[in-house]
Amino acid sequence: MSSSSPPRVGIVGLGNIGRFHADRLVDHGADLVGGVDVDPDVRDRFANAYATETHETAADLFAAADAVIVATPNRFHEEYAVDALERDIHVLLEKPLAHSVESAEGIAAAAEGSEGLVMTGFKNRFVNSVEVLKSFQEQGRLGTTRHVEANYVRRRGIPGRGSWFTSQAASGGGSLIDIGIHAIDLALHFLDFPEVVEVSATTRSAFGSREDYAYIDMWGEDQGPGEFDVDDSASAFIRCADGSTVSLEAAWATNRPANHEFLIRGTDAGACFDRDENSLKLYESSKDGVDHLADTDVTTRSNDAMMAEQRTFLDAVERGEPPDRNTLEEGLAVQRVIDAIYRSSESGRAVRLDDAARETQAELD
Repeated sequence: MSSSSPPRVGIVGLGNIGRFHADRLVDHGADLVGGVDVDPDVRDRFANAYATETHETAADLFAAADAVIVATPNRFHEEYAVDALERDIHVLLEKPLAHSVESAEGIAAAAEGSEGLVMTGFKNRFVNSVEVLKSFQEQGRLGTTRHVEANYVRRRGIPGRGSWFTSQAASGGGSLIDIGIHAIDLALHFLDFPEVVEVSATTRSAFGSREDYAYIDMWGEDQGPGEFDVDDSASAFIRCADGSTVSLEAAWATNRPANHEFLIRGTDAGACFDRDENSLKLYESSKDGVDHLADTDVTTRSNDAMMAEQRTFLDAVERGEPPDRNTLEEGLAVQRVIDAIYRSSESGRAVRLDDAARETQAELD
């Protein structure tokens, strides 16, 4: 690729998320060279909307692309990512890396021998309020961050009963791997990704298979209870090697108010970031003058986090160097936590990650 030419980018998976990516690629001035989808109607709509070629299989697209964005159902991430990496094509993978930790590790193994870079699609890190909060942490304003309360709770928000989202075989899980994974990633981001050593968790399925599931709106078409063999909520406690901890609440459906707050507790100050409201508040104390507490609202401009995420990916592609954020290693760390949560829930006991993670890394090395 010429340094003066925009990167040639293709999209694998042309549903809603694929189209969101396509819109932003056009705004960035990237060269959108085509898309891949197994559904001919979806391919036709995409081709007409973006005046580009579409394909049923990936070979033709990969022959024309410097980079691809993979936005398929989770089960197919490994297939397309490995194929691209074997051709030294750069890959932006929508979260999660894959539907299982074994599949995610397969992607990591392929990346080891490839000139293609991999970036994981955790767009919430690019929200302006998150960027400001992270800068405060780096300046030492919060002291040492010791605990994060991470919430991604919907009162009603199952994304399409009977779709691939609610199929264990296609998705690898339910609310936890769909939205809880964002909460885990952001919490670990605020902690600077320490080594996770132990997870204790419970997942539940109480709403999605009910005939009387009442809701106001739904992301996809409601095909009824049909196939629903995934979780619709999860609670977890995560311990890290440096003594920091994360408490997680994630849910597609609960009989309680929605909650999208991240509470960050530091030794010198704390903060609350609300993902839905894009609001940030600092909680500080001081002996200056007299002992006092101070609560400060921080106002930022709203921004398009996916647009900012793509800019980081495209810049990395143009440099030919892996990004310094949303790295493959961080995506794999989050996937291992997801796997541990499911294993802890199934076994009814805490699960340790440190030994297993070291063994897996040794195999990759």
